Amino acid sequence: MKKPSWVDEFKAFIMRGNVLDMAVGVVVGSAFTAIVTSIVENLLTPIIALIMGQADFSAITVGPFGIGAVINAIITFLITAFVVFWIVKVVNKMSKKPEEEEEPAPAGPTQEELLTEIRDLLKAQQADKPQE
Repeated sequence: MKKPSWVDEFKAFIMRGNVLDMAVGVVVGSAFTAIVTSIVENLLTPIIALIMGQADFSAITVGPFGIGAVINAIITFLITAFVVFWIVKVVNKMSKKPEEEEEPAPAGPTQEELLTEIRDLLKAQQADKPQE
């Protein structure tokens, strides 16, 4: 039997459904990134600048090390993670179906019910044993 060529393998790979799903995920992820970046740059960073006096720390250096750029990256990461957290939280809440909303957990048997069941099982075992 002839080994399939890499072209045949590539065709099979491209035609699988999960590749299309992955492509859609990349496109939607790219659009989502644009939303998060806009919220961070146009809403939250100016608020931080109002509170702290400046939002850009890139001028801070220690010798040849651009410590300010690292501080900027850390702050941007934390703000971005915060925005993503809240977007996911809101979307999850909006997509929750009414019947999914926190049903009380079914109550298990009480301690007395369990003890009664154990007593009854022990009695049944004693009744099944032959008398000596």
